[in-house]
Amino acid sequence: MADHVERYGLWDVTGRPRGFHELVGTLAWERMLASGVRRVCQRDQFVLRQGDPGGYVLLVESGRVKVMVSDGGGAELLVSVRGRGDLLGELALTEAHRRTASVVALETCHLVAIPTPQLHRLLAEQRVPTALQDYVTAKLVETVPFSIQLAHFTACQRLARLVLQLIALAESDDPNRFVVPLTHEELAEALGMVRSTVSEQISVLRQAGALGPGRRVVVSDSAILAAHAGVAVL
Repeated sequence: MADHVERYGLWDVTGRPRGFHELVGTLAWERMLASGVRRVCQRDQFVLRQGDPGGYVLLVESGRVKVMVSDGGGAELLVSVRGRGDLLGELALTEAHRRTASVVALETCHLVAIPTPQLHRLLAEQRVPTALQDYVTAKLVETVPFSIQLAHFTACQRLARLVLQLIALAESDDPNRFVVPLTHEELAEALGMVRSTVSEQISVLRQAGALGPGRRVVVSDSAILAAHAGVAVL
């Protein structure tokens, strides 16, 4: 079954704390969740919009989102996918800074908004003052694979890597965690491919046993998927 593999490099599918939650620790994370303003975003709803003023961050309590950047010509480039335990809006900490990307919910997401001054105060009180800087650095490093995929990865590898990350970010107790929350068209848009190419590569992964049959994209074997993604199993 798909849940027998626990880690794929940067992608942790064990259900334990991850992202900003892991950096600050559970006590500080829960303190921040309790101190902010709760928001709920539904599938396809904008969480943040590129170009809007900053001044606050969002903690992801549950759900998955995609981070997209507009190239100015109408095309949207997938930058990253984030989920439970992550922080959003960390590059626009003041109202003078503009959001550098848009964030769109892939499913129902529960978020907590915290103004930047309040965030810094909480981090200092919990004795993790450098956590934000460390997180920003880590996330910038993680975006590198997406930026080099066009030149260095095949279409099958790019698709497999995105699907793998999407299931890794799902809630560990979600019975549908291996169902990809994107249609063929949405996968094509996110990867900058035409739909026919995505459909062709989905067929390849199904024939290999990585994906199950049917209209929806469902992971049936994570190890096979990881092999096609070119990701080492740890």
